[in-house]
Amino acid sequence: MRPPRIRGRLGLGGSLSAPAQGPPSASPRWDPAQYAQFRRERAQPFYDLLARIPDCDARAVADLGCGSGELTRELHARWPKAEVWGVDQSAEMLAGATSLPARARLSFVRSELRAWQPERPLDLIISNAALHWVPDHAQLLGHLVRLLAPGGVLGVQIPNNREEASHRILEELSAAEPWASRLRGVQGPQPIASAAWYLERLSHLGLEAQAWETIYYHRLPAPSAIVDWLKGTALRPALAVLPEADARDFESALRERIAHAYAQGPHGVIFPFRRLFFVARAPFAA
Repeated sequence: MRPPRIRGRLGLGGSLSAPAQGPPSASPRWDPAQYAQFRRERAQPFYDLLARIPDCDARAVADLGCGSGELTRELHARWPKAEVWGVDQSAEMLAGATSLPARARLSFVRSELRAWQPERPLDLIISNAALHWVPDHAQLLGHLVRLLAPGGVLGVQIPNNREEASHRILEELSAAEPWASRLRGVQGPQPIASAAWYLERLSHLGLEAQAWETIYYHRLPAPSAIVDWLKGTALRPALAVLPEADARDFESALRERIAHAYAQGPHGVIFPFRRLFFVARAPFAA
């Protein structure tokens, strides 16, 4: 049985402090094992998004920011007659996707999300926890809408946890010396707009849309587990560019600050995580 296809090679990223605009640049190396440490918690928003996708006879489906591909396979199982593409920039994450048994009509593509062009108009685009790495969402939404077939559906979930103590501490630490000069120009998650902004933008593009936010309250064993969570995502850019000794010192400083911010209880700590969702449908052909 032939392995899934992988095509293309482009960059992806955004700035820790810049607004959501500007050119893409190279993303950090991802650690699939670190990311998968909280597999269940990271997957739940995908299933919650999928539950809100309207009925559609999807024959062409894309998972943008597919990572290691397990959830892309869930899409393939739900729409077994569809051609399904999983798209991601990370070679490390895609290595996990292509190591699983091949399936007919399932392909994985290495590409920046804004650069990938499908072979046909898409009936369904899903993006779970990926678009906060892509700058300029006004331009991005226009691009994604142009990929949709008449009546096509766009379903998106974006982490929106910048106001949580963990993420504020990471940004403050990154902005303080000696780290600020060492991390200058490091690329990471972008700020995202409000739910109202996405609704207005999607309406302007001619789609019927709904948006909502959910806060997931994750019970973790200790404050140190919050740093382990961040090491799978938001902390990756800093750790990727710092020399090994500096990376250990940076992580140690972050762990100390996180421990002060999150009280250890008899059952661990509660880690709130806010996520923004929207689902939009293109007009059907006249």
